Amino acid sequence: MSATIAPTVFALGAVSLITDVSSEMVTAVLPLYLVTGLGLSPLGFGLLDGIYNGFSALVRLAGGHLADRGGGRHKWIAGLGYGVSALCKPLLLLAHTLTPIGLILAADRTGKGLRTAPRDALTSLSSTPENRGRAFGVHRAMDTAGALLGPLVAFLILRATVDGYDAVFTVSFCVAVVGVLVLVLFVPGSSSTAAPRTEKAVWEKAVEDGRAADERAADENAADENAVDKRAMDEKAVRPTLRAAFALLGRRDLRRVTVCALLLGLATVSDSFVYLLLQRRLGVPDRWFALLPLGTAAAFLLLAVPLGRLADRVGRWRVFLGGHGALLTAYALLLTSWHGTALPYAVLLLHGAFYAATDGVLMAVASDSVPEQLRSSGLALVQTGQAAARFVCSLGFGAAWTLWGDRTALMASAMALAVCAVFAFTLRPGRPVLEPAS
Repeated sequence: MSATIAPTVFALGAVSLITDVSSEMVTAVLPLYLVTGLGLSPLGFGLLDGIYNGFSALVRLAGGHLADRGGGRHKWIAGLGYGVSALCKPLLLLAHTLTPIGLILAADRTGKGLRTAPRDALTSLSSTPENRGRAFGVHRAMDTAGALLGPLVAFLILRATVDGYDAVFTVSFCVAVVGVLVLVLFVPGSSSTAAPRTEKAVWEKAVEDGRAADERAADENAADENAVDKRAMDEKAVRPTLRAAFALLGRRDLRRVTVCALLLGLATVSDSFVYLLLQRRLGVPDRWFALLPLGTAAAFLLLAVPLGRLADRVGRWRVFLGGHGALLTAYALLLTSWHGTALPYAVLLLHGAFYAATDGVLMAVASDSVPEQLRSSGLALVQTGQAAARFVCSLGFGAAWTLWGDRTALMASAMALAVCAVFAFTLRPGRPVLEPAS
């Protein structure tokens, strides 16, 4: 594997591993801290959880655009995002009401929004179309190793200290600083040695790729597609612009991927709600709550690389939709009357399989439809739609739980997910367009 996966991918994976130890320490205790410690209602928690998971949608395009315009600033835009998130951790020590906690979480997610697209663009540009699914699988596996360690560290801190939550936030900050240092010292500034091109040259390559894709898609109107690319190519600018980034949605495959990610995100219940549902079903004691994310992370870690390789062989869109099938099965188990000891293991295994089959695979699918010089912006478009949809889902699920109860809210989400998955199957993108390695 090391012979086919670029060192940049491993370096980025190490940064994500360390950073996820930090962030997942907070994520593991945050639901219990807010609902039990501060007494928030499910609606109030849904608002904060929506901010935590969806606020980054507002800045992902900015992060992707800044990285592309720099012609090699992916590392430094990502580093800015990691730094902002690190600085937010100690601020949680000072916040005890809804408004300041919401502002801190918004700032933390701003950092995540800035870093995600440049980081994924570096991963994509460091791999070839033939092994891109595997490269993202390796990165997500290393990322998830941190997600596995984070809740464990939080659990040990809660058991060993009196002021457990304060200690968790303090240690989380220290670990996050280490992650930023690893990024600065060990991740190369750019994985591409190609000289920056003019926007016209960028779009010449986009037109070429678009034409190749159209030849493989019998249902596409080639004349209309070429007209869109021609208009975009006539724009007079020397670097990629936001207009050029949004014009990427004129490409059929990227447009379909973005729409599907958005619709499926609208029916994806956040992790925190899944863990709260499990706790209520099984009566999990508060002191053990922080360990529930370990099940998801362990499954994600074990399956990320195998499912990434499977996606490269049998089709990334099939694996992506299969992951949502696993999530739908997890919802079904939570809706049954089964209370056996195997229930949490089954639900968390399916939950982790969902992430292993979708998180990195979606970025690999989107990378096939985005030209190299707009890679960060193109991935940010897909991520923005998905993050905004999950923000809406958190708000809606929290409101539904408050009004009608957790079971009715989950049943509505499961039905919506099934409908969206069927639609995504019919709207699947075409075959990837192969391009030379960077």
